[in-house]
This record gives sequence, C-alpha cells and structure tokens, in this order.
Amino acid sequence: MSAGAGERPDLVIRSRRVVLPSGEGPAAVAVRDGRIVAVHPRDTGRDTDPYAGLDVAERVDLGDVALLPGLVDTHVHVNEPGRTHWEGFATATRAAAAGGVTTIVDMPLNSLPPTVNADALAVKRRAAAGQCAVDVAFWGGAIPGNTGELRALHEAGVRGFKCFLSPSGVEEFPPLDTGGLRAAMEEIASFDGLLIVHAEDPALLADPSGPGYAEFLGSRPGESERRAVERVAELAGETGVRAHILHVSSALCLEPLARAVREGVRLSAETCPHYLTLTAEEVPEGATRFKCCPPIRSAANRDELWRGLADGVLGCVVSDHSPSTPDLKVPDFAAAWGGISSLQVGLTAVWTEAARRGHGLEDVVRWMAGNPAALAGLRGKGAIVVGGDADLVAFDADAVHTVDAAALHHRNPVTPYHGRTLRGEVRTTWLRGRVVGKEPRGTLL
Repeated sequence: MSAGAGERPDLVIRSRRVVLPSGEGPAAVAVRDGRIVAVHPRDTGRDTDPYAGLDVAERVDLGDVALLPGLVDTHVHVNEPGRTHWEGFATATRAAAAGGVTTIVDMPLNSLPPTVNADALAVKRRAAAGQCAVDVAFWGGAIPGNTGELRALHEAGVRGFKCFLSPSGVEEFPPLDTGGLRAAMEEIASFDGLLIVHAEDPALLADPSGPGYAEFLGSRPGESERRAVERVAELAGETGVRAHILHVSSALCLEPLARAVREGVRLSAETCPHYLTLTAEEVPEGATRFKCCPPIRSAANRDELWRGLADGVLGCVVSDHSPSTPDLKVPDFAAAWGGISSLQVGLTAVWTEAARRGHGLEDVVRWMAGNPAALAGLRGKGAIVVGGDADLVAFDADAVHTVDAAALHHRNPVTPYHGRTLRGEVRTTWLRGRVVGKEPRGTLL
C-alpha cells in the first residue's frame, strides 16, 4: 500500500525480514506522526523506492535484521507503589524496551494498595506517571468483597480483572471461593468485561515436605491446575463471561481448555517463557530463582505445552515477571518468594526454543504480540499494519548472547536465565516511531 498525499513519512524502515500478519518477508514500513502509514511488502531498492526524492527525515535499512512489531506483555508485576524495591515502573519499562516489549499490562498485585477499586487505580497511575519507557495499561483485581467496585474499575479503564483461586502469597489480595468466583463472573459478564484467573485448586495444594525442588513440585501437582480450569470453564459457560487462564504450567490443562472452547465457552489461555524453556530436571539444588507458582515441570510436560501452542489451545506467551529482592530468594523452596524475573529476556528465550522446534518468527510474534494485544483489547498494538502504532523492534534473530543478570534493567539481578546462552538480540526498539532512550515517553493507556 503506497503512502498517499498528505502522508509523507518522517521515518522509513526497510528489512528483508519484516514480520507482517501475512508472514515474514522483505518490506518497507513508513511512519508518520507515530503511526504506520504504509507497508510495502517487497524489497524496494533505490530505483523502485516509492519514497525516492521525498524529504524523509530518517531512513533505516536493517538488511537481514528482522523487523517485528513491539511485543505486548499482558502479565507483568511492576509492584509500584508499595513494593518498588522489588520492581518499579522506571526499571520495569526500561527492561521491557530492552527486550523488545513496547506495551505492558500491570497486574493489580503486589503493589500497595492493590488495584481493587478506582481510587487504588488512580494511586497507581499517579505512581507510574512520567516514569515509563513504554506504554502501560492496567488490570484490576477481583477479591472477596469488591464485586461492587468492578464496574467502576472497568469504566476507569482497566483491561479486565484478575483473581486467584488459591492463596496469592500476599495477604491484601485473597482468593475467591466458588461463590465469590461466580459472583465476580456474573458482574463482569454484565458489562462484557474479562476475567483472568490464577487457576490452582487449593484443595490439592500442600506445604512442601522439605526444602528441595522435588518437594516443592510435589506440593503443587498438575491436577490442581486441571481441576481449577474445569471449574472456571463450567462457571464461565453458565455465566457467559469472557475468561482467560493465566500461566498454564501443566499439560493436563490442555484437554479441558480445548473441550471448553469446542463447547462454545468464551475461554482462552496463556503460558510463559519459563514453562516453555526450563525444566524441573535442570533446577539446581537451592536455586530458588527458578521458583514460581504454578511450578516449572518436567521436560515431557514442556513438550506437551509446545504442542498446545502449535494447536492454538494456548494463545499467548507472556512473562509473568514477578520479581523480588534477592534476600527473599532464600535457598529453601518451601520458604522462598515464588516469582520469575524474565521481562527483558522473554523474547530471546522463547525464540531460542521456538527456532529449535521449527517455529518461525511469525509464530513468536503471534504468541507474544498479536494475541496478547487482542486479549487486552489494545487496538493499534501487536502488529505491523497501516494505522497501527509504530511500535517496532529490530531483532537480530541469528545473534547469540549469554545472559548476565547484573546487566539487565530489572531492579534486582535475580533470574533463572543467568548464564544461559540464548539466540537473538534486540538491536533497537521504537515506540510510536521514536527510538526508546533514556527519556521516558511511554503513555498510560
């Protein structure tokens, strides 16, 4: 599609590997005033350049470096205000940009106050204002007793509502029982909102019998996820609510998820880079940087999750970036804080394993950009299309690097990816057509 009169671009980026909704190939992408005004899906050399002779402020030729849409990470615990020493908007969004993520959606916990009413959302927005290197949207929370607050939160702009079916790990964000879950679903369905669910059945969870990873893994069996998914599917079918299962770690969930969709339930699901790239067998003794809930499971289970992605049962891959200070990662899996820090390395971690399994960049972009943007209703995000925001990433898919936790932009240098060699490297990130730098230009969506 050519740029028309009045749409002279101020930036043109060319690459032989532009990842479009139609697939990967050579193209030129034209940007004006922060939006994509044209995409020419062919290799335009000097003689055929549609912008030859035009006064374009900046031209970038990436050659064989791929051009991706900015990723959309809909599962990030920023923790500010209240636990900013764990992570904050300045550090989290710098890490996001460095990892090719141009939009994050912040979880309603572990900040203080949690985002469970409109006043708390206003507090969080004030905390984020002026700090963000990328665009930021917000989830609200559904907890016991706040059903009457959900519509106002929706009208104030949250993208949906998170709930837990088992203890969250922080007292200020308790789980919903079956009655509370149904009530939240009925209320959210009344305004066609979205409920996102941490799905583990508390009846099947136990305290670990020892400090090792095997004991921790045994305390959170895959069947607990399966039963919780079945309960969510049943109630979602009865109430008509749109529901989404967060961070699926167990392949036992795939069959009930697929069955629910076949039956017309409005249910979707995601998984995370750590479940797709790490395995229980490789967790070193006392290495609680690998601890998360639900847990990283076996290599065989990982293979099944990849099949769930390929089949479309799992639609999104998002970080569940849930950091803490190093002192909370004590070398005891029963006592350590559970959360993985991976916001900056998610793209390269997933691409490393995806490429090994025969998937292309278009698959990774669908899982990590297009589908998450659609889930959260973020129009103009997650794809290189005319009219969309010019959130773009130059990604050297063939580069190799070794992760150094201390060099990441995360506030605390704790990640299970430290020392791992990964494929791919983000060269440049553009937010609405401008290179992301030190000055925070992100918008609160």
